[in-house]
Amino acid sequence: MFRGNHPAKVDEKGRLKVPSAFKQLLDAQHVTQFYVTSTDGKSAEIWPLPEWEKREAQLAESSNMDDSVQKYLNLTSYYGQQVEMDNQARVVLPQILRSSAKLDAEVAVMGKITYLEVHNLAQFEDALPANAMTADDRKAVAAILSRRV
Repeated sequence: MFRGNHPAKVDEKGRLKVPSAFKQLLDAQHVTQFYVTSTDGKSAEIWPLPEWEKREAQLAESSNMDDSVQKYLNLTSYYGQQVEMDNQARVVLPQILRSSAKLDAEVAVMGKITYLEVHNLAQFEDALPANAMTADDRKAVAAILSRRV
């Protein structure tokens, strides 16, 4: 489970050093392959390849490849690339995604349970006040958390 925010840097070659807290989790699962993509071009999603493959299998099993699935696949394919973590725990972010999301220096690397999300740090911090949780957001999360498993 990935959680928390770990600021990092993207170097001039587009490589992101995976923060050590996340690297430890990946090492424990023996993960070195990733699918790096986006659904909006504003941030990068770094999926451990086994997790991404589960997602692909769910989509493939869908009896209906409707327009929303096609849009999702178009975006994730356009921005996406399969990459391997090098010996220094770095992954290369696709050039097209680095450009569109401005992932060229300081970034926020955030755990999103099954994948990592990477944002331009300054842009993310600037947008935080406008994205504050509303009362409706809190109710929706409370409803999810109150469900019995």
